[in-house]
Amino acid sequence: MPSGGCMCGNVRYEVSGDSEASILCHCIDCRKIGGSTYSSNAVYNADGFKVTKGTPKQHKKKADGGNDITSNFCGDCGSTMWREGATFAGKRIIKAGTLDDTSILDNFKADAELYANTRPKWVGAQSGAAQKDGMS
Repeated sequence: MPSGGCMCGNVRYEVSGDSEASILCHCIDCRKIGGSTYSSNAVYNADGFKVTKGTPKQHKKKADGGNDITSNFCGDCGSTMWREGATFAGKRIIKAGTLDDTSILDNFKADAELYANTRPKWVGAQSGAAQKDGMS
């Protein structure tokens, strides 16, 4: 059962089952949340997700695609661990870098790249990943 948490360890979570998708996202929201060029996300069913320690803070906003999205982060260290919203109803979009098992990132193979049209020009498209402008 994959588990993860924030940088300081005050908020922890675990998920059961397999990741349903591995997605790189190049939207402005993901850039700002991670302070980088894109986010690496593992999509899991919400039914298998649970917080095992602490209580995350939440920030809700209108995402680039127009739907509300809620970011769940540690109020102490600021690490965003997962997001949820209508675009991925019934799912948890886990920030893959917050998972404890580093082999998940070592073996990460993107199924799709979202907002590929805004990907920085120096970042190449991932081989085999569907290239999507926006969410669709």
